[in-house]
Amino acid sequence: MDAVVARARLRRAPLGPARVFRYAARLLAASILAPAAAVAQMTPPRAVTPALRQLVRDSVDRVLERAIADSAFPGAYAIVGTSNGILAERGVGRLDWAADSPAPTAHTLWDLASLTKVVGMTSAVMQLVEQGRVSLDAPVQRYLPDWTGPGKQAVTIRHLLTHTAGLPAFKQYYKEATSPAEARRLFFATPLDTTPGSRMVYSDIGAWLLGQVVERVSGQSLDRYLDARVFAPLGMRETRYRPPASERSRIAPTEVDPWRGRKVHGEVHDENAFALGGVSAHAGIFSSAHDLALLARAYLNEGQLDGARVFAPTTVRLFTMRADSGSSRALGWDMATGRNSAGRRMSSRAFGHTGFTGTSFWVDPAHDVFVILLSNRVNPSRENTKIGGVRVALADAVMAALGIAPSSSASRP
Repeated sequence: MDAVVARARLRRAPLGPARVFRYAARLLAASILAPAAAVAQMTPPRAVTPALRQLVRDSVDRVLERAIADSAFPGAYAIVGTSNGILAERGVGRLDWAADSPAPTAHTLWDLASLTKVVGMTSAVMQLVEQGRVSLDAPVQRYLPDWTGPGKQAVTIRHLLTHTAGLPAFKQYYKEATSPAEARRLFFATPLDTTPGSRMVYSDIGAWLLGQVVERVSGQSLDRYLDARVFAPLGMRETRYRPPASERSRIAPTEVDPWRGRKVHGEVHDENAFALGGVSAHAGIFSSAHDLALLARAYLNEGQLDGARVFAPTTVRLFTMRADSGSSRALGWDMATGRNSAGRRMSSRAFGHTGFTGTSFWVDPAHDVFVILLSNRVNPSRENTKIGGVRVALADAVMAALGIAPSSSASRP
């Protein structure tokens, strides 16, 4: 999901699937092979026993310890759970490379990068679709009539959600804009570069436009809408755009940014999101393992948690099934393929996303499990690409500990 943007930024090929899985295999060999054999005969539904919790915890520990020894990131936090609660959680390393830097906790704040697209923007669109205020197959111009240009009249909300709108992946508008208003003007004026519906191109610009739809339809800024309608109802009190300076000590710093001339700490890593003022539908949300586990559990409970309902069950199912026959995309979400960061053992019903800073969020309703990994792998540089193998190894380790065999989705394109 972040590969297209990474290519645009780095102008070189990222790790290919073969290299990612070779790295994951090395991690797995040192972490879960013996535990996996011990539970090979287990099949869902399963009893969540203390022994099973320990097995999952040990598997997570081994993958993360191997990754930290390999300098995949300065620090990370993984949390695994079911619809009913947490199975295992573990932090490794430190928030920065210095020996006196704090260790990660469940309440450390991480820059989610592109997880913003699903944690924030997709959540808002789901609610507006459910309420009948936005139609998936309506032209975007119904909600943004001033979004004009050749071919744009054919672009629908569904196209934007599946990254098939014909928009480019990424433009370095942060190098041109002198203010957030100018950055917004540049995003809004971006022309299509291919016919809507003809191919999937993962696009930050398309995601940003969906945020504009949310704001026009709801009459609220995106951050205020999400605070009131998604985060507060689920008890996600640590999730927000633009965290205050008072929380800096528990925020994981990211990259030493040549453009800004400093290490990015407490402000959004994504340069375009920064140029937009820190609030965008494509990047900018900070959150914790504690809070993201609440959202994952709400999905596994078909849109509700502890009496608070944020989505109808039918809406959850609609947005978390494959929606584009030519790619793995659902509506906003990506789907497990057996060859992406969901690993080889999650079911074809599993949905998730990754973030450029080193984050990932996967939910498998078929096996009632979620696996979340939060890291700042871009610290001090985005050149460190080992996170791809860690994501795969962690997902496979957890599923193997639960007794889940490799999925038939592993053979699908």
